[in-house]
Amino acid sequence: MKTRSIFIMLVCILTASIGFAQSSLMEQAREYFEPVPMGAPELKDNPLTYEKINLGKLLYFDPRLSKSGLISCNTCHNIGLGGDDNQEVSTGHGWQKGPRNAPTVFNSVFNIAQFWDGRAEDLAEQSKGPVQAAVEMNNTPEQVVKTLKSIPEYVEYFKKAFPEYSDPVTFDNMANAIEAFEATLLTPDSRFDKYLKGQENALNKKEKEGLQAFMNNGCAECHKGVNMGGHDYYPFGVVEMPDEEITQNDVGRFAVTDTSEDKYAFKSPSLRNIAITEPYFHSGKVWSLKEAIKIMGSAQLGIELSENDVEAILAFLKTTTGVQPKIKYPILPGSTENTPKPALD
Repeated sequence: MKTRSIFIMLVCILTASIGFAQSSLMEQAREYFEPVPMGAPELKDNPLTYEKINLGKLLYFDPRLSKSGLISCNTCHNIGLGGDDNQEVSTGHGWQKGPRNAPTVFNSVFNIAQFWDGRAEDLAEQSKGPVQAAVEMNNTPEQVVKTLKSIPEYVEYFKKAFPEYSDPVTFDNMANAIEAFEATLLTPDSRFDKYLKGQENALNKKEKEGLQAFMNNGCAECHKGVNMGGHDYYPFGVVEMPDEEITQNDVGRFAVTDTSEDKYAFKSPSLRNIAITEPYFHSGKVWSLKEAIKIMGSAQLGIELSENDVEAILAFLKTTTGVQPKIKYPILPGSTENTPKPALD
């Protein structure tokens, strides 16, 4: 598999290099990247409405979806911290540690699938996972529905968000509402977006050098599109396997597909807002973005990037930080005497 992956990577880099000689830097960049749109995209089988998005926002911040009553979606995907939690791996129920670094929720609607290994088809399916995972929120669908139905305001919100249902308070509709809200968590209008839209002076000379180096060295083959990643799966260590401390012997997508070609493969992470979403990689073991760039050069490309290229790429990546979502923390509906009590066991 590695030989085939290296061959494909070399062909892509060669093809890109030939094309680069014939077009301007901005034109080259537009062949790989698209600006983050200002508004949320349409969701498959889940039309966006104000009522659904508003309900999803409440649920996203509500820790009562967890068994302990302490953990919400925002705990591990903190909107004030770039959409993640700034930890190597997240802390869940009973202070347990998860197996992988929490990816940012920002712009995640553009990913081919969710989680590092792509085991969730979309954000709705993804939102069900942490709620039920023993190491995360440690709850059950039945208990979640019982909790929501015990709160009259939530019952009314569900009726407005899902008027076509005679009994709208369901675990699936909880997930659909959270998906609708998360689809709005976009970070448009970064300096790189402005450049892609034609503002030549949006990037300085060093940042443009970094963009050129990013494309010339083949980085854009795995990190392209609107999200600068998240569009496909790639083996970690195409040329050289990083230290075990970084890989954690995680077999990646292989655990989902049981296909040999997927061993050590992961969904390429988005590089949007990458400068504020440390630490890096599925293990969260690398805290320096500069170090992460060097590791990717050796592990994926088989090259030792020059110090100038590393510094330039670092400068370029910092321009992908977009306008962060400004979300007013909601006042959640109050519990009633019928609302299940928190359980810490």
